[in-house]
Amino acid sequence: MAKKPTKIKLSTEPYKGVRDFYPEDMSLEKYIWRVMSQTAESFGYLEYSASILEPTEIYEAKTGEEIVNNQTYTFRDRGDRKVTLRPEMTPTVARMVAGKRRELSFPLRWYSIPNLFRYERPQKGRLREHYQLNVDIFGVDDLRAEIEIIGVAKAIMNNFGVSDDKFEIRVSSRKILDEYLKKNYNLPDKEIAKVQKLLDKRNKIKDYDEEIRKIIPRGFEVSSIKPEGKLLELINSLNAIGINNIKFDQSLVRGFDYYTDIVFEVYDTSGENNRSLFGGGRYDNLSSIFGEEGIPAVGFGMGDVTIRDVLLTYKLSPEYKSPAKLYICVLGEKYLSGAMKLASKLRAEGINTAVDLSLKNVGDQVKYADKNKIPYIICFGEEEQNNEAYKLKKLSSGEETRLGTTGLITALK
Repeated sequence: MAKKPTKIKLSTEPYKGVRDFYPEDMSLEKYIWRVMSQTAESFGYLEYSASILEPTEIYEAKTGEEIVNNQTYTFRDRGDRKVTLRPEMTPTVARMVAGKRRELSFPLRWYSIPNLFRYERPQKGRLREHYQLNVDIFGVDDLRAEIEIIGVAKAIMNNFGVSDDKFEIRVSSRKILDEYLKKNYNLPDKEIAKVQKLLDKRNKIKDYDEEIRKIIPRGFEVSSIKPEGKLLELINSLNAIGINNIKFDQSLVRGFDYYTDIVFEVYDTSGENNRSLFGGGRYDNLSSIFGEEGIPAVGFGMGDVTIRDVLLTYKLSPEYKSPAKLYICVLGEKYLSGAMKLASKLRAEGINTAVDLSLKNVGDQVKYADKNKIPYIICFGEEEQNNEAYKLKKLSSGEETRLGTTGLITALK
């Protein structure tokens, strides 16, 4: 007797390091996107987008070896082209700006909330897939750009309900670090780049001091670097416009190779979220990899994973609400058509309405509406169909009101 084929039981778990968004999760995600978008647009930033696929070479040129070699999802397509699921958005926006720079009016204020992928170890605040707000200004070559961008970053945190005492904005300058290492240790650019990499990972490397001594034999303490010149002016300018939770952090360099001067990162002060929430900086030369003259640029990327953690830490997540405002309980199949007609009339008035299709008993229908956090119900039966008379019930209080169709529309609006 032939053996029956073995049934394959597939896992219901998502791929490691990525997420499923069930309705309540999606509601919070949309809230996060909405605050991000509304804040960026309040500063006059315009939304753009692009494909999730990019030629790998744009990351190989400036992003950084570790990210390209160890953290990207890279493959060859059917045309034998090397392609990468984007790990970040900055090279993409630089490509777009470089491609149409003669048609664009500068300064550009652009933002996007792309889906990004990195192959790394999932942990708190970091997954293999996330959404990230990117905010960038192009065409401003002085501190006005940094002041505005950091102002946007602070405004987003405040608009999420996070007060200034609950986060700090750490700033530094790659240029100051470079000049310090050249002046005091006569290091060439290649060795300076190694120091930057070590500083970026100093809290993750056990033998940090030993590795630094391989490059700088005599004592090097990053704390000996002081804010000066442009960086000091930035801190004073931010204080002058009411941004006082600024802190100079000499060790801050950020991991991407394209940053050219001032960089910044935002940190939660509660101790609950001990990694950088988000950050950015100036990258004036990135567009040059596309054969164009460098365009001054400052920007930042803010991931949804870390901001979710902050909202949960400070209990700032909004209460979940169903998109439906009204649930129509149907008292029998013969009334279903009339209930659907009423629902169409209400939707035409901008009132989101769901109609019960189960035809279960009324108690079960009411429980369904309550469980799904739909705030109002009406039951639709003979009186409702014949007389257009409805008993509107608010589930949170049990309060009931008798209304006609016009009154129902007015009450729900």
